[in-house]
Amino acid sequence: MDCGIVVNPEPCPIPVDFKIDSCKDSIVVDLGDVALESLGRIAQLDVTVKNVCPNKRVALGVVLTEVDSNGVEYQRGLKAITIPAHRSSTCRDVLVKCIKFVLPEDLDVSGGAPNALCNARNFKVRLFANYIDTDFRCCESIVTV
Repeated sequence: MDCGIVVNPEPCPIPVDFKIDSCKDSIVVDLGDVALESLGRIAQLDVTVKNVCPNKRVALGVVLTEVDSNGVEYQRGLKAITIPAHRSSTCRDVLVKCIKFVLPEDLDVSGGAPNALCNARNFKVRLFANYIDTDFRCCESIVTV
């Protein structure tokens, strides 16, 4: 079965050989250094959509970019979320919680040490919202008999 492109982000480590001699019940082995792999961060965002009318779903778009030291923005993610209609009698604010973005360290543009959680990273988020449901009907014709 061909699943298309295969990605192996973490190669198998090179083994370190060691031996415990006979009649020994313990050993101390210095295995050298090991690097942390596949580092990253998760940004969890909350937003309040203001004055949402009852019985109308809302489409929420969230665009995340990372900003380097020159102010250049790099794409980091897009989320499109359907906010269910509420049944209140009047418009109300709707809190949307836990919008998550995965931010691998190999995409860090801060200019600091590569693949390390030691760097401060700068981001921008843009939000877009519109109603999905509407009572508008375009160019409806009147049927006459």
